[in-house]
Amino acid sequence: MDKRHQQRITLFQQLFATDFSPQKNDARIQPILEKLSEIDSEIQKHAPRYPLNQMAKVDVAILRLAVYELRYAPEPQPAKVVIDEAVRLAREYGKDQSYSFINGVLASIVGETVE
Repeated sequence: MDKRHQQRITLFQQLFATDFSPQKNDARIQPILEKLSEIDSEIQKHAPRYPLNQMAKVDVAILRLAVYELRYAPEPQPAKVVIDEAVRLAREYGKDQSYSFINGVLASIVGETVE
């Protein structure tokens, strides 16, 4: 398995876990948690019909990681790579249609950036 993909899996799992219990967080997700309100606003802006509290927790964690990578990461990755990785995580961990939903939200975010 690709090292970067494995790192994303670890970060995704930690973000997912934070929705269920306040735990001592790994320093690697701290920058994401510090931007959480901005990240969540971005997700909500591009998925207005789906409040965050009604989305699958897996989808929320994947979107949070991807939005962080697209907007706030100190070493940004190409948008195509971020979206492909998010879709891959959704196929591995999400529900049947999660990958499609995540792809749509992220494509909307990237489209706004380009415009």
